[in-house]
Amino acid sequence: MVLQTVTIGDDITKDLQATIKAIAVPGKGILAADESSGTCQKRFDGVKIPCTEETRRQYREMLFATPNIGQFVAGIILYEETLYQKASDGTSFPEFLKKQGIVPGIKVDKGLVLYHNSEIEKVTQGLDGLGERLEEYKKHGARFAKWRATYNITDTLPSDGLIHENAETLAKYALTCQHHGIVPIVEPEVLLDGDHTIERCQIVTEKVLHAVFAALKKHNVKPEFTILKPSMVISGKENPNRAEVKEVARRTVEVLKKTVPADLPTINFLSGGQTPREATQNLNEMHKLGNLPWNLSFSYARALQEPALKTWQGKKENAANAQKEFYKRAKLNGLAALGKYSEEMENQVVLVFD
Repeated sequence: MVLQTVTIGDDITKDLQATIKAIAVPGKGILAADESSGTCQKRFDGVKIPCTEETRRQYREMLFATPNIGQFVAGIILYEETLYQKASDGTSFPEFLKKQGIVPGIKVDKGLVLYHNSEIEKVTQGLDGLGERLEEYKKHGARFAKWRATYNITDTLPSDGLIHENAETLAKYALTCQHHGIVPIVEPEVLLDGDHTIERCQIVTEKVLHAVFAALKKHNVKPEFTILKPSMVISGKENPNRAEVKEVARRTVEVLKKTVPADLPTINFLSGGQTPREATQNLNEMHKLGNLPWNLSFSYARALQEPALKTWQGKKENAANAQKEFYKRAKLNGLAALGKYSEEMENQVVLVFD
């Protein structure tokens, strides 16, 4: 891929500014509804729902149609299949979201492949033809995009080579997006898998983010038109002595302040396998530390959707209650993104969509 050096024009700059303004709103976050068909299959299997194109469409419509969800969700990342699907009333999903005051986005990477001769490490593919795909997605209403890179933690991983390659790929993707008037979400996910300590996670996360922002700068990606979607600094899920909320918050903010430029407008965390409650608590605790130069919010998938999916079970008669579960999680995370969440709120029942 040839490095692009053209200047972003005024019209494209206006598009990027408008999208960032609509997403980087205090108290609002992003729903990641971009699960691949394979990932959806696993989630649906867990609650015994048949996974077909139509059931996936019905599920996403149930989430998107939740009354007043735009109060807490500024943007939704769509899977390519969903971008071209329609709601029951015949409205395309991007148009459907716009009516809710929600910005439509799109996952644009093509998944993971093994890195060189590694049996563990993987790199992300999808740069070939990216510009053409972005133009097509933009015609159908997408205004921002997402590209995910992953990093396994062991005593020796991630390797320097993988960190460098992922950083370069994320930067090339981000630059291509900005030249097409699409705001890029840069997602370097340090995986929760393993028994690593929070100290080891902090070292790796800092190294990864340093590399990513060095590459973004090298490729002239404009931070003011970029969204960072990082993982939190957190103990491996198999570690028997996992760090508490306060330590997760403190170490995460420490890393961000060392690596992320202040002119990047918003950081929207991935949940990465945390429980819904855990992801909310950790986000809320960060806001108690004060003096944050960026909007700090969420871009959760399972941590927002899990209660709703379990309630829905693929049945139309369960849709309203499932929407209440989704609304509740979105509201609690919206409050956490302002530092106004408390655990007592978990026991409050959402009777109406206030």
